[in-house]
Amino acid sequence: LSRLKGKKILVIEESTASQWLYMELREHVDELIVCDPYRNHLLKEGAKSDKIDASKLVQLLRAGLLKPVFHSGEDFIYLRKVVSGYIDLVKTGVRLKNQKSALYRANGKGTGEGELEGDAEKFVLDGINKAINSYEEEKVRYEEKFETLSKKYKQIRILKSLPGIKNISAVKIVAMVVEAKRFPSSGHFLSYCGLIKLDRISGGKVYGRKNPRYCRIMKSVFKSASMISTGENRNNPMRDYYTYLIQEKKLAEHNAKQAVARRIAILAWGILKSG
Repeated sequence: LSRLKGKKILVIEESTASQWLYMELREHVDELIVCDPYRNHLLKEGAKSDKIDASKLVQLLRAGLLKPVFHSGEDFIYLRKVVSGYIDLVKTGVRLKNQKSALYRANGKGTGEGELEGDAEKFVLDGINKAINSYEEEKVRYEEKFETLSKKYKQIRILKSLPGIKNISAVKIVAMVVEAKRFPSSGHFLSYCGLIKLDRISGGKVYGRKNPRYCRIMKSVFKSASMISTGENRNNPMRDYYTYLIQEKKLAEHNAKQAVARRIAILAWGILKSG
């Protein structure tokens, strides 16, 4: 790359190694595009080889048809790795608790309590309990880390002022968004969060709606924030807004909670943009 002359634009497809390549090569080219392979349907036509794929990427680049995938520097990559580790940990904990529950149900004990009779069942249950205890300890370690991160990053601290957003949710938002100004409008941000549907229009007629390709982490954060902030005996603006939608606008409960999730998301986007 250093020996090439003239303007240099490097295109690579998003993959496991793309962040490492982005950090290593961005200083050696004028522009580095990490593109979304999901959008590169031209590459699926005909024979496939590295040379053919490279040629088609060049054609897509010249036509302006590549969709870049956002990448950032090391600060926010650290946050993303911590969030990714926490999500994997929670999935492991849920799987272990489901295994324990299934073991009890298989032995006619739906409550998940009491002693199991068989030696094999006791042996398996002992291993599951040890793994669950280890999971609980590791979860506490992550929660302490999130508390430390909230003191270090101003964005995390100000996001915690929103109803339903606590340490873990605030860290997830900052880690995923990184730079709020990369979203041109609130609609683009809501689409990224999976809180709106996209119209299918042809010839001036609407043929239904479809879900965007969205970040599942962000959708989970704002849906959870909506559930928490609109719960009974809650006293905050989101609860008031929810009551208004139910009583005045006559919205169904699930539609009202979806509207609250969108409101919290827009507020979070605005906070991250303005500080």
